Amino acid sequence: MAGKLFLCATPIGNLEDMTFRVLETLKSVDLIAAEDTRNSIKLLSHFDIHTEMTSYHEYNKYDKAQFLIGKMQEGLNVALITDAGTPAISDPGEVLVAECRGAGIVVTSLPGPAACITALTLSGLPTRRFCFEGFLPSASGDKKGRNRILEDLVDESRTIIIYEAPHHLRAALDDLYGFLGERRLSICRELTKKFEEVRPTTLSEAISFYKDNEPRGEYVLVIEGKSLSEQDEEKRHLWHEMSIEDHMKFYEDQGIDRKEAMKRVAKDRGVGKRDVYNALLK
Repeated sequence: MAGKLFLCATPIGNLEDMTFRVLETLKSVDLIAAEDTRNSIKLLSHFDIHTEMTSYHEYNKYDKAQFLIGKMQEGLNVALITDAGTPAISDPGEVLVAECRGAGIVVTSLPGPAACITALTLSGLPTRRFCFEGFLPSASGDKKGRNRILEDLVDESRTIIIYEAPHHLRAALDDLYGFLGERRLSICRELTKKFEEVRPTTLSEAISFYKDNEPRGEYVLVIEGKSLSEQDEEKRHLWHEMSIEDHMKFYEDQGIDRKEAMKRVAKDRGVGKRDVYNALLK
């Protein structure tokens, strides 16, 4: 009988956030796959866990996934942990999960800490709808990919969550401001730790602050999305650059009857249907 893969969330700063279920699982599995065994040995030693450990990280994620699947096919249970937080979120664990699914290996997730959700709940920004971007592509290594993601975020109406390393924070803030313009955001660092910091600010204020203050620690940026009213206003502005006759033609060319086309034109331009009718008469 094949073994299972257990995705075990570990603390992002405060060791007291370790769950009882994760502790028992890490003690009972046959093998622990860790993103960095040097970091994880400290965690395991703190909780007196002596399970055998092996590395699983960005640079061996494909070959090592096959090795781990082989172990599970032999009947061994494997736990996957990342340096901090929930495996497979902005993490090479997503590859192992996908490979396990393809091989018919049962995967189960033990919920626990996740920096993105912790930051979102602390941000003071809307939480009902949000999107998670993880780390932006490198500004030097993949500028094209980075710009494409930033362009996609320009009209994003959901709250945006981005991870950033301290030595890249200033460049990230500059790029976000350049693409998104002024936005509210909360800058979160040292989450769950003694000196946890949540800084409600704006992109321009944050750029100014970090000109004089050295970024320290890992950051989570929670950024407000573009408001629906702002999107509607931008669309109306685009429609107003088109004549009402061309606007009508746009809809009529799609097979829409004239009455319905007038109704849509009026809605697009934020005016009454009678205004459209009178303009067409002129």
